[in-house]
Amino acid sequence: MAADRAGGPTDGLTGRQAAFDVADAVVLLLDAHGRIESWPVAAERLLGHFAVDAVGHPVGELLAPDDAARLPGLAAECQARGGWSGLVSARRTGGHRIAVQVQVAPVTDGSGRGHWLVLAADVPPVPGWEMSRPVLERIVAESPVGMAIVDTDLRYVWSNTALEQFGGAPALKRIGRRLGEIQPGLDAEALEAQMRRVLRSGIPVTGYEHSGRVVSDPYHERAQAMSFVRLDDPEGRPLGVCYTVIDVTERYRSRRQMALLDRAGEYIGRTLDVLQTAQDLADVAVPELADLVAVDLLDSVVRGEEPLPGPLSDADMVPLRRGGLRSLRDGAPGAAPETGGLVSYHAWSPPVRCLAGGGSWRSERLDPLAPQWAADPPGGRHPHRMELGLHTSMVIPIRARGITMGVATFFRSQGDESFTEDDLRLAEEFVARAAVCMDNARRYTREREAALALQRSLLPQSSPEQDAVRVASAYRPANELGDVGGDWFDVIALSGARVALVVGDVTGHGIDAVATMGRLRTAVQTLAALDLRPEELLAHLDDVVGRVVREERDDSRPGPGTRGSSCLYAVYDPVRRTCTMASAGHPAPAVVAPDRTVGFVELPVGPRLGVGGLPFESFELAVPEGSVLALYTDGLLSGSASGLGGHSGKERLQSALAAPGLTLDGLCAHVIDGLVSTQPQDDVALLLAETRALDADRCAFWDLPADPAIVAEARADAAGQLELWGLEELAFTTELVVSELVTNAIRYATGPIQLRLILGQSLICEVSDGSSTSPYLRHPRTTDEGGRGLFLISQFTERWGTRYTTGGKVLWTEQALTAAAS
Repeated sequence: MAADRAGGPTDGLTGRQAAFDVADAVVLLLDAHGRIESWPVAAERLLGHFAVDAVGHPVGELLAPDDAARLPGLAAECQARGGWSGLVSARRTGGHRIAVQVQVAPVTDGSGRGHWLVLAADVPPVPGWEMSRPVLERIVAESPVGMAIVDTDLRYVWSNTALEQFGGAPALKRIGRRLGEIQPGLDAEALEAQMRRVLRSGIPVTGYEHSGRVVSDPYHERAQAMSFVRLDDPEGRPLGVCYTVIDVTERYRSRRQMALLDRAGEYIGRTLDVLQTAQDLADVAVPELADLVAVDLLDSVVRGEEPLPGPLSDADMVPLRRGGLRSLRDGAPGAAPETGGLVSYHAWSPPVRCLAGGGSWRSERLDPLAPQWAADPPGGRHPHRMELGLHTSMVIPIRARGITMGVATFFRSQGDESFTEDDLRLAEEFVARAAVCMDNARRYTREREAALALQRSLLPQSSPEQDAVRVASAYRPANELGDVGGDWFDVIALSGARVALVVGDVTGHGIDAVATMGRLRTAVQTLAALDLRPEELLAHLDDVVGRVVREERDDSRPGPGTRGSSCLYAVYDPVRRTCTMASAGHPAPAVVAPDRTVGFVELPVGPRLGVGGLPFESFELAVPEGSVLALYTDGLLSGSASGLGGHSGKERLQSALAAPGLTLDGLCAHVIDGLVSTQPQDDVALLLAETRALDADRCAFWDLPADPAIVAEARADAAGQLELWGLEELAFTTELVVSELVTNAIRYATGPIQLRLILGQSLICEVSDGSSTSPYLRHPRTTDEGGRGLFLISQFTERWGTRYTTGGKVLWTEQALTAAAS
């Protein structure tokens, strides 16, 4: 046997073209594996086999052995070309053969399973195909699917009765009309484009899905799967297109719902922000499910608090916070207020009832004359639902862990399709998903706000009054996904008009890191009060961190990540105009010279706190007046910013610090905004200190010999200097302080003695010597002849203390200038 690809089937012996007589055709249905599924009475007459002997058996059992062997190749060809036609030899009962003309086309049922539709007929003695209505009616009588034939102008020439279930018109009224005239709710242009494609190429199209509203069901969208096959005359000229239709609405809806749920799972909960999550919920539902969605939340939920138990309110109106809003119409008319505003609902309204009862509510048809659910805003009004065309609605409570946090309200205004039970179940599904994300965001907001409040309370609220530097600072916490960190900075006034600049970074994030930051900052302030050198202070701070680490290990509990924290401690002296600093694993500061050139300090960086190992080293550099010291945490170098990409963090910082013509506060804002995004992944702290210098006329010093007779001369020199400064009223107290400190240095100390007076925010008196022994304050008894010097000093001065140097010590006192000014 052979098949003529250009025309109809041919007899392989004579070459005579065989015509397919549809009038005698038998319709068989095979499954995807070639097993017989239907066996009509006409098949019994054609082949002589009864249905009980044929149904369920492979079709190859009814063919001659040579044709049965060809079946795999014929199946492959049919798959490749979308169909096959030709002559085969079949076996009748009794074993004799007959020639059968067949046409095979693939079809699918409503569940998507594949089948083979076979038209079989005895080879007629006279070629030809009579396309009469009785012939077609006999075919359709045995077809389980809707079928129709259109001519080359795409006008109906025939359709079966089964096609009427898809709407439109009866078979007789379809004749001569096109699809768009019968089914105006369908995309007729797309369907006719498929028909023209088949007419041109001859390649069948199978399983083409489309959706729309059919005449028989104008309020609901229906989905159908169609297959198109070209029909040719015996000479191979196209006669038209035969197509089949299967309703796949349920499969289409299920697939669309799954796609919507997948999108909701991917889109909702991308951030840990309650309002953004509510907005994501509204965005997902429009336009796939609704035309207008409003998400309203309890105000306590927006603040991250637990909703209050008990009745919502005894009042007639219940206020809610608008968390999310989305509409098909620009600007969401009639859906005021916008996100973040308050909307007040009547106690009888469905949103409040759902909020109080916890159950969903659905209305297939809203009463256009019913009163508004929400009260009009002050000074305005909500457009009525009739003005907006809202005709159907659903209200679903947002619940998680047994807590109702708000409601999501869905409306439709386009078309006439009402919300169904399937729509309600779908909306409840992704509202439930959004509720979990919203609750997580609410709890995270509460914990984050607590951590931020603790962090703000532990960071310096103001800078101390001092003459050494002018400071500007900025702190930018990490975004909601990064959690709160333990970065900190500090400015500490020291003796001798000096100032300490501190910046640190606690390893880890969360409230534990913030608490650890507070502990370290307190420890630094305590150690700074001892006037330790920078490397000594970091060594003591390292001991503190080591103790904390050991406590965490002994308690067998997860610690706050203290080990590995970093700190930079710098001391600036405005008299000597030098800065001494030491680092425990912290980035070296940048220095902006008065001419706006920027460089980084070549600072030896020691190990991070709590790690142990190498000792800390200090580094001293001269700092001209008007320079800017930039201390920062590592988040500043890793932050992203526009316009500065393609460079390393230090290069970006160097470029930002070199900006001319900015005040110190302006430079601080310029650096933080230029290098760090508004929501960085890590905390960022920046401290800028513009150095000042004490002029020579505000500092006086005298080198004194170790001779008791020099005490009177030292008192006179101090009194004379105070007279030059206009501080005569402090002369008596100062002479007493000088007399006591110089006498103690001569009597108990060794080495060179120096007296220094500094006029700054206070009057500072210092006496240095070469001894490392420090005096101590004691309360003398009435019978004691000595020991009253430091006691008197403590009574007459604001502060006093001792600081050690590499060559000895310095005893210092401070006196307030307010007494002299008054």
